[in-house]
Amino acid sequence: MKTKLWVFLLAVILVESCVSTRKFNEQVSQVAAEKSAHDATKQDLSSCANTVKNDEKKIASLQAALDAASDQINFLKQNNNQALKQLENLSVISNSQAESIKKSMENMGAKDNMIFSLQSSLAQRDSLNMALVMNLKGAIGNLDDKDINIKVDKGVVYVDISDKMLFKSGSYNITDRASEVLGKVAKVLKNQKDIEFMVEGHTDNVPFKKGDLLDNWDLSVKRATAVIRVLQDKYDLNPAKMTAAGRSEYQPINNNETDEDKAANRRTRIVILPQLDQFFKLLERPKR
Repeated sequence: MKTKLWVFLLAVILVESCVSTRKFNEQVSQVAAEKSAHDATKQDLSSCANTVKNDEKKIASLQAALDAASDQINFLKQNNNQALKQLENLSVISNSQAESIKKSMENMGAKDNMIFSLQSSLAQRDSLNMALVMNLKGAIGNLDDKDINIKVDKGVVYVDISDKMLFKSGSYNITDRASEVLGKVAKVLKNQKDIEFMVEGHTDNVPFKKGDLLDNWDLSVKRATAVIRVLQDKYDLNPAKMTAAGRSEYQPINNNETDEDKAANRRTRIVILPQLDQFFKLLERPKR
C-alpha cells in the first residue's frame, strides 16, 4: 500500500514538473516573439523617421519652387502693366505721325522695287555683254590671242588689238589687214544701234618723237583717231556713238621690262561703254 502511495506521489511530482517546464518554454518563446516584434517595430519607426526627413526636404524644395514661381508671376505682371502703358501711349499717336509712318512704309516698298529693277537690269546687261562677246569672237574668227583679245570685266566689254596688227612701227596709218579686222568689229557694233564705245590708244614707255608727233601722247591719240575715222568713213558707224582717247604709256598691262611686255602694252583698245541712262532713270526720285 505504501509502495503505491509513493508511486502516486512520484507521478504527481513528475506531472507538475513537466507542466512547469512547458510553461517556461512557452514563456521563453513568447518573450522571444515579443522581442522580435519590438525590433521590427523599432526598425519601422527608424524607416518612418527617414521618410519624414525626406518628405521635409521635398516640401522645402517645393516651397522654394513655389516662391520662385510666385516671383516670376509678379515680374510678368509688372512687365505686362508696362506693356499695357506703352500700348496706351502708342494708341494715341497723332494723325501726322501715322501719315509719316505710312509714307516710310511706302518708301521702303519703293526702294525694294528699285533694288529689284536694278538687279534685273544688271542681269540683263550681263547677258547682253556675253552675247556681244560671242558675236565679236564669231565675227573675228580664229586670230592669235596675242594680236586680239576680247573680254568682259566688271560689266564692260574690251577689245584689245595689238599695234603690229593695226599700224607700222612709229606710224598711225592703218594697215590693210587692220582695216579688214576693224570691218568685222564694225559689223557687230553696227547691229547694236544703242551701243556707245571709246577707242583708246596705248603705248609702251619708250620715249618717242617723229615728225609732227611730239611724244607718246601724240602717238596714242593719233592712233585712236585713225581707228575712229576708219569706222566712221569706211564702215559708216555713227560718230555720235564714238569717242577717241589717248592713254600714252600710263595704263600698261605689263611692266615694260621685256620686249614682250612692251609689245603687249602697245595696243588699241575698243571699250564698249555701259548704258547708264537706264540706271540713272531708276535712281531718279518719282515726281509727286
